[in-house]
Amino acid sequence: MAAAQVRRALAGARRVVFLDDDPTGTQTVRDLPVLTRWSVDDVRWALRRETPGFFVLTNTRSLTPGQAAARDRDVVEACLAAAGREGVALAFASRSDSTLRGHFPLETDVIGEVIAERGGTVDAVVLAPAYVDAGRVTIGGVHWLRSAGGLLPVADSEFARDATFGYRSSRLADWAAEKSGGRIPAGEVVELTLDDLRGGTTDGLRERLAGTHGGRVVALDAAEDDDLRAAVLAILAAERGGSSFVYRIGPSFVRARVGQAAQPPVGRGTLAGLVGAGAHGLVVVGSHVALTSGQLARLAERRRFVGVELDVPAVLDDERAEEHIRGAVQRAAAALGEDLVVLSTSRNLVEGADEGSSLDIARRVSAALTRTARRVVAARRPAFVVAKGGITSSDVATGALGIRRAWARGSLLPGIVSLWEPVSGPAAGLPYVVFAGNVGDEDALADVIERLESASRPQGSGEGMVP
Repeated sequence: MAAAQVRRALAGARRVVFLDDDPTGTQTVRDLPVLTRWSVDDVRWALRRETPGFFVLTNTRSLTPGQAAARDRDVVEACLAAAGREGVALAFASRSDSTLRGHFPLETDVIGEVIAERGGTVDAVVLAPAYVDAGRVTIGGVHWLRSAGGLLPVADSEFARDATFGYRSSRLADWAAEKSGGRIPAGEVVELTLDDLRGGTTDGLRERLAGTHGGRVVALDAAEDDDLRAAVLAILAAERGGSSFVYRIGPSFVRARVGQAAQPPVGRGTLAGLVGAGAHGLVVVGSHVALTSGQLARLAERRRFVGVELDVPAVLDDERAEEHIRGAVQRAAAALGEDLVVLSTSRNLVEGADEGSSLDIARRVSAALTRTARRVVAARRPAFVVAKGGITSSDVATGALGIRRAWARGSLLPGIVSLWEPVSGPAAGLPYVVFAGNVGDEDALADVIERLESASRPQGSGEGMVP
């Protein structure tokens, strides 16, 4: 099924707002606006770009439930106010993690509440966490991760043991029941299987969706983009008929909903126009998943760089934190004049006694990393910035670089790792790379650095990575 079919069906469709709980939802698409602030004027700017949708970076995965709910409410209210002034109809998507971490069903509940307060309804919540490019698929109602040993049920992965958002269920219906404390009975979740999506017609699927009411959850199977395109065509048809949905989705649904096909990574010519010559890059690493640690180790094997590490116990100690950060800034800024700099937190994960305290520790560490990165960039502007980790990417974008409005220009590797072009603030024109902690193989980080650095050199220079 061609993406062109979806693009034709988008004529007159609702513009979709992707409330992104970290910045990594942009990595499957290109040339869509991204907002990190959500004043009515900011949203009106995005609506005037005339794209099928746009992102609002909420960073709610790093917030407590109460804070996340308040932020989502602010964003939805601002978007509805802006849409009213622009005469645009909206659909809302809560874009979250393809490994099922995040505030669910809280975020879709809040979106529905605001819509209801404005006189609207939500007939169903579409649940589609698949991220095909990264090997996260849903088959037979069960969500899977592709690993070296084959498909692994997501509840058997390290991500299910997350200190804040852990879970026990791999079947989406059971997961929804678990995360809602039983408020969403597993038996009431509508499951659209691969057989339904591949063997049914758009009209048949539309009828099933249009017959769903009361905010019930509809879980979508997806093993490839065409599965999601089939669902999107039915969703668009049902919306034209008056149905209203909120989407809780992973990155692949984003691509299907805006009518884009999987595209090759951003070309060298585009990169050369963005990456400045005569300067070195800054990599900021906050993710602690095993894959990120492996990617850092492989980068060290493939090339020389200057590592500057923030010691987590030190930044959590109010008496030592400032002096420790000041020293890190001095080392990193000086090293940027000579080579690539990797600014990271120490690899030993520090957890609290419970979910709330673990989240508070994560926020404090991320704030220290962001503060350090901001001072480094102010002292010496790098050629590019790569942020490794979802929450880290959000905090660096807003706190270190002051990005308010940007364009997601595409990926740096097939279907993963997003390149942003900031269009406002002190980082305007500075290539910013959003790199999730849990994607790519062990060479992915080194491959991204090599692509960025080679773009700043004349073609045929023969320079490359060195041991």
